[in-house]
Amino acid sequence: MLPDLSPWRSTRDFRLLFVQGLITYFGSFMAMVALPLQIKELTDSPLAVGAMGAVELVPLVVFGLYGGALADAVDRRRVIVLSEAGLGLLAAALLVNALLPRPLLWPLYLVAAGVSALAGLQRPALDSLMARIVPHDQLTAAAALNSLRWQTGAIAGPSLAGLVVAYAGFAAAYTVTVLGFAVSVALCTRLTPAPPSHDAEKPSLRGIAEGARYAWSRPVLLGTYAVDMAAMLFAFPNALFPFLAEDLGAEWSLGLMYAAGSAGSVVLSLTSGWTSRVRRHGLLVVYGAAGWGLAIAAAGLLDSVWAVLLALAVAGAGDMLSGLGRSTIWNQTIPEELRGRLAGIEVLSYSVGPQLGQVRAGAMAGWTGTRPAVWAGGLACALSVGLLTAALPKLATYDARTDPDALAARRRRATGRIGQAGEAGEAAADQDVMPK
Repeated sequence: MLPDLSPWRSTRDFRLLFVQGLITYFGSFMAMVALPLQIKELTDSPLAVGAMGAVELVPLVVFGLYGGALADAVDRRRVIVLSEAGLGLLAAALLVNALLPRPLLWPLYLVAAGVSALAGLQRPALDSLMARIVPHDQLTAAAALNSLRWQTGAIAGPSLAGLVVAYAGFAAAYTVTVLGFAVSVALCTRLTPAPPSHDAEKPSLRGIAEGARYAWSRPVLLGTYAVDMAAMLFAFPNALFPFLAEDLGAEWSLGLMYAAGSAGSVVLSLTSGWTSRVRRHGLLVVYGAAGWGLAIAAAGLLDSVWAVLLALAVAGAGDMLSGLGRSTIWNQTIPEELRGRLAGIEVLSYSVGPQLGQVRAGAMAGWTGTRPAVWAGGLACALSVGLLTAALPKLATYDARTDPDALAARRRRATGRIGQAGEAGEAAADQDVMPK
């Protein structure tokens, strides 16, 4: 039941990325709570808070796809370092605005769009780098450790953010974010260089289209993207948490609401040893996403704040289970030469959904009220997962022991070749790297 620590012991780069990510997530989640709360304070409008998703959507789509092509064409470490530095500068802009006698609203949306763009550029490089450095048989364990890292920051950041904002103000929360990015950049510069293969093409629309065609031709991959997109579109109510806490008469619980899902995910991560022995990862995706939706529906129907927090924790465990399945399938089946571009599509599947989900939740709450917007979205999520599973049955029947793409990827690693990306990348990875 205990987490499998093999990836941590395998390579220095994984340990660096683990620590760097933990620090970054802590600071980022401080800002994630402070930013919508500041918009609420300036506007008192759920639609204005939900509009964050709208301004983040286009930059995420454009730069997520371009970032995937970029990750296949340039040194991935350089992309990570520069984008991390850019995120730190945007956090500094939030700090400056918060220090103004009368903070402005428009910079909050501008920074949200900029963060979305840089995250879209960075995430494919991070994801594709992890897949290069972790052994094939440790992919699920690495995904569990990475999720544990993310959820630890997601619990500590929001929980403390609520207290920091309440007692020290928005500027203090943004200061923590800036300091976190400064430390993160220093750690990222110590990563082993990750140059592309000698025959890598420059980023282009043709290259992006090649990756999209590959994803479209693989029903299992298509299923992971579609299920995650539907789950986030219909059942991502984070933008409504300030209003849900107010509706329950428990404004003090806002930070706990943001942290509850992560608490559930951590519990599952800490008991995730069994997932390393799972071979039907598509079932993890389906059951986890359906559980997420049903738990979100319960959170919208319950009247006790503690029951709502428990439901959100159960939802987080479901999301974690689904995420482990998705990450393992991606890393077990995608060829190295396409990994960056497919990682760009993955960014869209698990990032665009939440942005659209915020818009849906804010718009529906303005029409029906906060609670119906939450429970109706959860039920729609569970229903859509069932329909997608029926439409794409190969997702539920995926088996790492028999899937042709998974077997081909395993053979390439066993023979020292990672697709067309070449032997150079594999040789570098074998010396001080471990896989994702």
